[in-house]
Amino acid sequence: MAMLLGLDVGSSSVTAGILHGTQVLAESPRVFFPNHCDGPRVEVDPDVLLAAIRQAIAQLGPRVKQVEVIALAGMCPAWVAMDRRGKPLTPIVTHQDRRSVAEAQALEKRLGGKRHLTLCGSRPFPGGISSTTWAWYKCHQPARLKKADLVGHLNTFLHRQMTGARVTDPSHASFTGLYRTLKLDGWSDELCANLGVNASLLPEILESDRIAGVVTAVAARQFGLRQGTPMMTGLVDGSAGMLLAGAKVGQLFNVVGSTDVLALCTDKPRPHPQLLTRALGVQGKWVQVSTLAAVASALYWVRAQFFPEIAIKDFPAELRRLSKLGPAASGPVRFDPSLAGDRMSIEQRQGAFTGLTLATTRTQMLSAVIEALTSASAARLPLLQATGTRILHSVAISGGADRLDQLLHRDWPGRWQRRTVTEATLRGLGTLTPRS
Repeated sequence: MAMLLGLDVGSSSVTAGILHGTQVLAESPRVFFPNHCDGPRVEVDPDVLLAAIRQAIAQLGPRVKQVEVIALAGMCPAWVAMDRRGKPLTPIVTHQDRRSVAEAQALEKRLGGKRHLTLCGSRPFPGGISSTTWAWYKCHQPARLKKADLVGHLNTFLHRQMTGARVTDPSHASFTGLYRTLKLDGWSDELCANLGVNASLLPEILESDRIAGVVTAVAARQFGLRQGTPMMTGLVDGSAGMLLAGAKVGQLFNVVGSTDVLALCTDKPRPHPQLLTRALGVQGKWVQVSTLAAVASALYWVRAQFFPEIAIKDFPAELRRLSKLGPAASGPVRFDPSLAGDRMSIEQRQGAFTGLTLATTRTQMLSAVIEALTSASAARLPLLQATGTRILHSVAISGGADRLDQLLHRDWPGRWQRRTVTEATLRGLGTLTPRS
């Protein structure tokens, strides 16, 4: 089994690790990078991100030049347009961006909602399906795209910088809104025509475990790597975690963090208007996904605004106490948990409290947030069951030390076997066997 350099590029940080199989031999500390947030816009500076990746790799020391292959997992979508040299023409627009509501509505109206769902596997959710971001740039900043030679997601951008290749994998392609996701057979001329773009601007699609290129001499100097090191195409971070969980049909994988992502592995995808459907990236399988856009971020926002005297390390205990009390603790107060919008809808709501009176306490407000998130977590199970895949009552969980899954799974019906997987994305990359 090859010694592998794994790169885990999340929404706000990078981790690099050296692995032998799923065993982590060395791991960098997380290197954080800023997101630029301006109203509904959420962007990352490409140069700042590349600097974070270089720093994470450097922290592994000289041993990094001994690795035999590189594997990459990243947030998705993370959309960017590049010129013919691979230089970014736009910021990296992340999955948290919600600027493109009008463009999403137009894309769906032109093609028809049912047709878009059938071809793409998902509705054109703003920011969550990146054709909406591309449409926004075509409408509002067309000059940026005049020199565009390649348009893709994070793994395409990183390959262009590190190997020179123009590639992506099926898991990333699924979230472009331009891929025939249900057939896994390439870019859709119909979806490209609906957006008004030429498929020649899109990367070649290779399975996630294929060797897509080798590290160039320039990249070797810039990133501290060995020239000629093979690099696999890479995949969405959630796919890496699902592979570590076993990727059995019916397996649930739940990432519980700032955002909560619940994914079901299937070999017979059935699109649903309230779910995201994407390729796993390997094995000819898919995952169907329901996302809560703000979970830990919502809870810790309440701490910052209403309970600043409670230390962060002590706050989970207060969350567990209120969760055990149930809905009675919130009294008449209700909460709409849409502080970061809704990734599962084109129309975007905002978070809101209702039922407030002069007698309302901050504890009731925190309890209302807990109850809203708990209810929303459980409400996803019927949606996933409606896809027709029999769900195994086993859920693999990845998340922080605060174990928010213990709160969020409170109202899940039936008995569940829960197992925690650590370093899921990084170790999941170690399950990939490189293929030429």
